[in-house]
Amino acid sequence: QVQLVESGGGLVKPGGSLTLSCTASMSSSMFSISTMGWYRQAPGKEREAVANMISTGTTRYADSVKGRFTISRDNAKNTVYLQMSSLKPEDTAVYYCRAYISYADRTYWGQGTQVTVSS
Repeated sequence: QVQLVESGGGLVKPGGSLTLSCTASMSSSMFSISTMGWYRQAPGKEREAVANMISTGTTRYADSVKGRFTISRDNAKNTVYLQMSSLKPEDTAVYYCRAYISYADRTYWGQGTQVTVSS
């Protein structure tokens, strides 16, 4: 059973920075071909995609975070990161890590980590 474990959430002031990590319990070969992504869900809102990275390294970002957030991955550690800077109160949400394995059409989610941006 694949598990995704996020860490790094917390309380930060507007304009601050935070880095989230997500480690996947799967083989390195499977991780390396997975599309890894970060999603978020604010209270009363639907879950939305924040950033995704496919196996080749190509990335995609939501317009609201472009230029402020950076997704990266370390295949040797089965870990994906989300570096967040210039944080705004509207970035407050539970952030979820997602792994998608295309050949099996399987999706896995982490349990989520809370990010709160407030003065």
